Amino acid sequence: MFVLELTYIAPVERIEAAQPEHASWMDAHYASGVFLASGRKVPLDGAVILAVGDDRAAIEEITRSDPFSVAGVAEYTVTEFVATKTAAALEHYRQPAE
Repeated sequence: MFVLELTYIAPVERIEAAQPEHASWMDAHYASGVFLASGRKVPLDGAVILAVGDDRAAIEEITRSDPFSVAGVAEYTVTEFVATKTAAALEHYRQPAE
């Protein structure tokens, strides 16, 4: 499982200009099952996405394809973790401890 942390690095006007394409990109990754949850950070200096996948390189490629990344308005930090404990609703994503 992965935590994708976006940090905005451009003026809000540029972020807002890329928002419609970013929203479509998000929808596509929710539809594919890769994204589980997302939302803006408080204070609003970026966002966080919870993602699933077995291949860190593939997840990193997804972040590079984000219209926010392409437009140069956000940078990503990717943190991989093993979800050994989850809420019942996320039990399907629970992973064995290594």
